[in-house]
Amino acid sequence: MAMNINWYPGHMKKTKEDITNNLKLVDIVLEIIDARIPDSSRNPMLNEIIADKPRMIIMNKADLADKDINKRWIAKFKEENIAAITMNSKEKINVSKIYEIAKLELADKFIRNEEKNIKNPVIRMMIVGIPNAGKSTFINNVAKRKSANVGNRPGVTKSKQWIKTKANIELLDTPGVLWPKFDENTGLNLSYTHAIKDEILNVEDLTLKFLEEIQKNYPESLTDRYGVDPEKPALEIYEDIARKRGAITKGGDFDYTRTANIILTDFRSGKLGRISLERPWNIPYIMMK
Repeated sequence: MAMNINWYPGHMKKTKEDITNNLKLVDIVLEIIDARIPDSSRNPMLNEIIADKPRMIIMNKADLADKDINKRWIAKFKEENIAAITMNSKEKINVSKIYEIAKLELADKFIRNEEKNIKNPVIRMMIVGIPNAGKSTFINNVAKRKSANVGNRPGVTKSKQWIKTKANIELLDTPGVLWPKFDENTGLNLSYTHAIKDEILNVEDLTLKFLEEIQKNYPESLTDRYGVDPEKPALEIYEDIARKRGAITKGGDFDYTRTANIILTDFRSGKLGRISLERPWNIPYIMMK
C-alpha cells in the first residue's frame, strides 16, 4: 500500500522564515522530538536553518516509548556530539538540569560572562519541533503557568512568544513545523503519533500498516491489550479487535473506522504499552551538528 503524504501549508513556510529571522535573538535551540519516533520527528530543514547555532534535544513523551530504546537513542546522539535528555512533559521538569546542560553547550559565552563578573546569566532558548511533539506542554510545565496555546490537534501553537521562567531561562516558542515532503516510512510514523491530522489520511489503511508494525516488534502488546493472536494476518487481527470491542455496524459488518480510532488512540495514550517505532541501529549515521 502506498501512502502519499505531503503536507506543507502556508503557515509552515512562514514559521521557517520566523525561525531563521529570530535565531540571532537566542543563545541555543531546544529541539523537542517525540521519543517514539526520534528520527521521523526531527525536521531535516532545521539543520540548514540552525547551522552552527548550539542545540539541545529533548526526547519528549519518553514515558510512552520503550525505555531501553530511549537509552540507545541518547547514546547515539552523544556519539553525534548532541546533548540529549529524555523527558515527560506531563510530570515535573528538572529545569536546573536543562540549564546546566545548556551551560556546557555555551561554555564560551559563560567564560566571557565570568570575565565580566556576570554569574548565572539568563540563557535564551528557541523551542522548535514538529506539530504535536509536546512543545507547548513542555513550555507551560517549565514556566509553571499556562503560557502557550495548547491543544491535542497538530499545529495549535499560534504565534511567536517569549516565556520567562524562574530558572534564568527565557524561552522563545515557535509553531510546530513540518517539511514539504517525506518518505513513506516517515509519513507513516508522523501519522501514527498524530503529528499529521487523521482527517487527511485513510485511517483504516493507516491502522492496518500500524498493526503490521506492532506485530513485528511488540506482539505481546496486542495480546495483552486486546486478547488477540499476533501471529494472524494483520487484517484478521484488525477484525478480531473490532469484534472484541463491539465495533460492528447495524448491518453486522466490521466498523473499520471506529476500530481504527480505538487502536490509534490506545497507542497514542500509552494504553498499548511503551512502544518505540524507530531504533537507532536502523537509522544511518548523520552528523547533525
